[in-house]
Amino acid sequence: MILLALFTSLLMSCSQKNAPNEDHQMKVFIDDLMGKMTLEEKLGQLNLPSSGDITTGETSSSDIAQKIKEGQVGGLFNIKTAEKIRAVQKVAVEQSRLKIPLIFGMDVIHGYQTAFPIPLGMSCSWDMGLIEKSARIAAQEASADGICWTFSPMVDISRDPRWGRMSEGSGEDPYLGSQIAQAMVKGYQGDDLRKNNTILSCVKHFALYGAIEAGRDYNTVDMGRIRMYNEYFPPYKAAVDAGAGSVMTSFNEIDGIPATANRWLLTDILRKAWGFSGLVVTDYTAILEMTDHGLGNLKEVSALALAAGTDMDMVADGFLTTLKESLDEGKVTQQEIDQACRRILEAKYKLGLFEDPYRYCDENRAKTEIFTPENRQVARGIAAQTFVLLKNDNQTLPLQEKGTIALIGPLADNKENMTGTWSVAADFSKSVSLLEGLRNAVGTQAQVLYAKGTNVVSNPKLDARISIFGKPTQWDKRSQQEMIAEAVAVARKSDVVVAAVGESAEMSGESSSRSDINIPENQKELLEALLATGKPVVIVLFTGRPLTISWEKANVPAILNVWFAGTEAGNAIADVLLGKVNPSGKLSATFPQNIGQIPLYYNHKNTGRPLAEGKWFQKFRSNYLDVSNDPLFPFGFGLSYTTFDYKNLKLSGLSLTADSKFTVSVELTNSGNYDGAEVVQLYLRDLVGSVTRPVKELKGFQKIFLKKGETRIVEFTLTEKDLRFYNENLQLVSEPGDFKVFVGTSSDNTLEAGFVLK
Repeated sequence: MILLALFTSLLMSCSQKNAPNEDHQMKVFIDDLMGKMTLEEKLGQLNLPSSGDITTGETSSSDIAQKIKEGQVGGLFNIKTAEKIRAVQKVAVEQSRLKIPLIFGMDVIHGYQTAFPIPLGMSCSWDMGLIEKSARIAAQEASADGICWTFSPMVDISRDPRWGRMSEGSGEDPYLGSQIAQAMVKGYQGDDLRKNNTILSCVKHFALYGAIEAGRDYNTVDMGRIRMYNEYFPPYKAAVDAGAGSVMTSFNEIDGIPATANRWLLTDILRKAWGFSGLVVTDYTAILEMTDHGLGNLKEVSALALAAGTDMDMVADGFLTTLKESLDEGKVTQQEIDQACRRILEAKYKLGLFEDPYRYCDENRAKTEIFTPENRQVARGIAAQTFVLLKNDNQTLPLQEKGTIALIGPLADNKENMTGTWSVAADFSKSVSLLEGLRNAVGTQAQVLYAKGTNVVSNPKLDARISIFGKPTQWDKRSQQEMIAEAVAVARKSDVVVAAVGESAEMSGESSSRSDINIPENQKELLEALLATGKPVVIVLFTGRPLTISWEKANVPAILNVWFAGTEAGNAIADVLLGKVNPSGKLSATFPQNIGQIPLYYNHKNTGRPLAEGKWFQKFRSNYLDVSNDPLFPFGFGLSYTTFDYKNLKLSGLSLTADSKFTVSVELTNSGNYDGAEVVQLYLRDLVGSVTRPVKELKGFQKIFLKKGETRIVEFTLTEKDLRFYNENLQLVSEPGDFKVFVGTSSDNTLEAGFVLK
């Protein structure tokens, strides 16, 4: 192969350890290749179709195969297995004119075949090492199955839990979201993209997608630029700074222009201000969808997208079919086409695909590195770290491994729903249900009785909308009364009741917005009946978003939020229920009391008429008549089976300068009866600014494990950089003045001290 020979020659002529030489080597190679390409072949590189349900036997005869032979395809997604991908790649590198390899992508969102907790759940671990490890294992498995590009991480900040895609992100906070974005990129890409067990990451959705109006997916976003820079941009920039190789545009508009055609966003911010040099790809059919936004027909919007800085067109076929005509008409330039083509070729080069197009097609790896017992064990351990104990009156938990446990609820014995949304490569039949996990855990020490109790929802039409993608809710045709009667009979025979309730997997995720984020009424009716038995009740809450569970908090003794925990969900939940693992998760998103409080988030700003601290209602103040301003559960909240005491908050100085730093320390004691981990959180407040500042901002955290009775001094270092923000001129600055520092167990339970920036 001519291209392979050229690549090998250039590789030998230049040390890989010399970054400038690497860049020069890549430029020389791609210059030479593009010099041989026709316009049609360049446009082909900009085209990213879905593979459809292509079989191995069709890889040379399908419509996609013909397009590949003609140089009309730059990559494919939604195809997996090393065997299939090798067959398709063979068409590209042996039957097309220039033999340019394809890039293969997939939505590897929270694991591959070994599914980890949904991203919102992962964020509640507050453990960057575990998050990076989950992405590393996902990359290992996906790359062993032929995939070299993942459309992850999703780093959109969201403060509206009506939006179903909150489940795919890391919650409401820009600092925590930025740390997670970096960890995910590092996990996927490792330290060398040419290794066959690393994959290209794709940061999405750029930008502001999580701030859509009304919690309704794909909707409009409208906000000022100071807010963009300070509250929504940081996780995207953090991912770019971590070396993310690609970025995906968002569906929403920004300042009246959809992101995919927004030159200010894609060129002025992403490329010029942040220095991003990688590949920009659209979301699914985003170019075509701009016609419904009202920007013109497919030819017009394709030209707008290319000129804005979009490189690759996912599915819409707009670049492939219209850009030649737009070039002839002067609506786009040859330079714009060449630049987009170059970025796609560079991504393939960095992945080593020109050197070895089949480097991800080792079927022996597929047999030995995917869904291994070791990976499943890691997934089980990580899942247990993501659960958030929301309530535990009278030490209802942990359960004792004796007597009779009633396990009741529509999600108690449903392994298909354990992995949650966007688990496209998981084998649901191999997931562990809660019933299976609990029975595995107690063995012969206790008896576990089961009853379904109710369906997930009471409306069969709604049930059909959520029983998709191989995740049925297992609709039971019995009446509600009959199922509850059975459940009550089981509960009365038992010492304790575990109620597995909440959302099913596809009640959150893309296009799964909800206007009512309560637990469905039929499930609440079940809970009322179980409580009426007088037996202690524990809710195991399955959800992909914060829910309005005010009634449950008021009436049920214990609530363990387990999100959707992945392949090993049942085993991990049993580990925590039985006290083999002490829960340590902390919320990364605020739980509102009711839907009317949304959006509700901890790092809000004061109004000119703030409600006095500790008050419910004051006339002519910013509050409600019918509910307090307080959240149901605040950001950073999470209980443990043990207790942690904070005292002696100290600052090593009372002032800070641009070239100094000081230490914030606090004494942390495990004062309870169990060993456990605590996430110590540090927040700051800028008391006076040239623009208004939030009442609190997360600026640091540490997850600390302490044995019972142990005390440790936990230290944080602060510098002037920690105090910076974007001012009215969008300059990153710090301003002299008074600050407060807060350290504690959650955003609303802290010790505080003051200092001055000089």
